[in-house]
Amino acid sequence: MTQISLRGLHKTFGTTHVVRDLNLDIDDQEFLVLLGPSGCGKTTTMRMVAGLEQASHGEIAFDGKRINEIPTQQRDVAMVFQNYGLYPHMTVAENIAYPLKLRGVSTADREAAVRKAAGRVELDPYLHRRPRELSGGQRQRVALARSIVRTPKVFLMDEPLSNLDAKLRVAMRAEIKHLAYELQVTTIYVTHDQVEAMTLANRVAIMKDGVIMQLASPEEIYNDPVNLYVAGFIGSPAMNLLAVNAQGGAVTAENGVPIKVTAPRQGALTMGIRAEDMQMVSNEEANFSAEIYAFELMGDSTMITFKFGQAGVAVKGDKNLRLKFGDRVGVRIDTSRLYWFDNESGERIRSTLGR
Repeated sequence: MTQISLRGLHKTFGTTHVVRDLNLDIDDQEFLVLLGPSGCGKTTTMRMVAGLEQASHGEIAFDGKRINEIPTQQRDVAMVFQNYGLYPHMTVAENIAYPLKLRGVSTADREAAVRKAAGRVELDPYLHRRPRELSGGQRQRVALARSIVRTPKVFLMDEPLSNLDAKLRVAMRAEIKHLAYELQVTTIYVTHDQVEAMTLANRVAIMKDGVIMQLASPEEIYNDPVNLYVAGFIGSPAMNLLAVNAQGGAVTAENGVPIKVTAPRQGALTMGIRAEDMQMVSNEEANFSAEIYAFELMGDSTMITFKFGQAGVAVKGDKNLRLKFGDRVGVRIDTSRLYWFDNESGERIRSTLGR
């Protein structure tokens, strides 16, 4: 049962400012994801919470108590990393039990705790094996079991699934989601993968250059991004962001293709629209028409890509739709789902004409 507060947190390495005046409250039992590209400060923030890095300035508190000076081993946090960190000479059972051994827990209690933790991540048949005898997914489950074996105050997970293949990532996401529900421990999860963020988090903090750009639920970030950076980061595929020019009543893309929508103001803007908010129609019903640049079968849907100068626009179509490269088709936009952004600042332009 732990609430975490970060106040005015800064971290510099020499002259490089990695985290800048970060303020964040993480609720008890919340699953918070720090999301962003490499170098945005998300891992450094998590490492400061763990005590592996010292804050250059600011305060870290657990349940209102400052912990900046408390060493890592006394913070009662459990960490899961990208590289698993398993001891190759130990069996699975010994790896899981190791944190309890360090704490002086009796052999009988250790064995009971190991069986319980292993059962939660379906490792019972592998307790006698060594890491080299396991698959990547199994090794990741050992790392998870080792972190949950003592029910810490806080879980810290740094890109734990990035070494796994796509199928295993899906399976492990489900396991982590279920463990978070079952254990109800405050969790900070670091990733660059927006799908992980959307599926796992109670709230997502999207970071750029050491600053939180937006902090909200996955649904709010998806439907109401505050700026171009956030809009382009969340979504699979990402939101289509198209440079347009609005003059008079006309809106044209950078290659001169007219788009039949109403802009919130004149001049150069960026128009945003998600792939699922457009559909193929006849040219008479269309907001724009263009030649197909690429056509992909996705199984449950199709993905059609158009080119507007250097920018690609992706449209999600019905799974039974069949089109060819070079076909000219019409596309209708759900104009109530349009997003508009200022080109210079990147900030959202709020409008009754769209979102």
